[in-house]
Amino acid sequence: MTDENAADAGRAARIPVVVITGFLGSGKTTVLNHLVKQPGMQSTAVIINEFGEIGIDHLLVETSSEMMMELNNGCICCTIRGDLADKLGSLAMWLDVGRIQAVERVVVETTGLADPAPIMHTLMVEQDLLARYRLDRVITVVDAITATAALDRFPEATKQVAMADVLLLAKTDLVQRHSNAGQYAELLARLRALNPQARVHETVGGVVDPQLIFGPPSDGVDANFATLAAGRAVDAAVRLPAGAPVSGDRDAGVQRHDYRSAGIGSFVVELQNPVDPERFDALLRGLAADFGGQLLRTKGIVHVAGVPERPAVVHGVQHVFFPVSWLDRWPDDDRSSRLVFITQGLAPNVIRDRIREHFS
Repeated sequence: MTDENAADAGRAARIPVVVITGFLGSGKTTVLNHLVKQPGMQSTAVIINEFGEIGIDHLLVETSSEMMMELNNGCICCTIRGDLADKLGSLAMWLDVGRIQAVERVVVETTGLADPAPIMHTLMVEQDLLARYRLDRVITVVDAITATAALDRFPEATKQVAMADVLLLAKTDLVQRHSNAGQYAELLARLRALNPQARVHETVGGVVDPQLIFGPPSDGVDANFATLAAGRAVDAAVRLPAGAPVSGDRDAGVQRHDYRSAGIGSFVVELQNPVDPERFDALLRGLAADFGGQLLRTKGIVHVAGVPERPAVVHGVQHVFFPVSWLDRWPDDDRSSRLVFITQGLAPNVIRDRIREHFS
């Protein structure tokens, strides 16, 4: 575990990065178009994958495709012609030399077929980027009309939902005309089963309150984890040391839904006692090494032995884990560690048994 004071200082100095993803035609660009026009968005850098639907051309002041482009509302925009790390590195360099104005946030819009994991990995493993940027949250735009078919056919759509912090339900005004209330309710239930922890908001015409996407400066990923920790609306939970076992019916429900959703499931593990930091680090390293490809996302808060007043924040994507950061305080009176695992093709008991081996 890193020293919490050093982690706090480093985190405060880094630029938050918001990833906006969603399947083809879901409405990502419509949402982005709305956001960049809103007051307070002038200090935003927007990075768009060159294969995406770039719908903000009418806002461009200059059209050079080889550099950042200033929009007429003060935002900075570019398309990715190479590696995302290179583009973020260039942005940092231009900020340092004063070539562009200071930015408060970066928004990355992915292509409709993108797996969010590589983008998240970029922000987690590139040492130069870790000093300048932090992943704030992943926003997935979901088409209220066509999402069910996309989830059935395309694993990318399922992963985009499973790995999100916020789900934006787009085109909800068209449900009555092109679908029906029953099908929409089934979609909502499916999204909740895939990702019980994500916040869900409806949007019409891409209109969304920027506070839902970005929030105030202090309302970043840490606040999301605090909300996560306070909630109990999850598919299955187990408390360690061993207490009452999870009922077979609940686990069976998770498995049935996993089959429908490309083997993706979500569950929570709670640890009642403070954890030794070295043993916990060893646990995370072992999980990443043995099951990294199947651990779509790991997140939660941890009661570290010797640090009773401040929980550590854990955030991992597949085989990569972010440096630990710290919340200012516990989100509630419960001091147990709470870890959420979003997995693909991996039975919950595999993770639970491994954790028991370390902390039984």
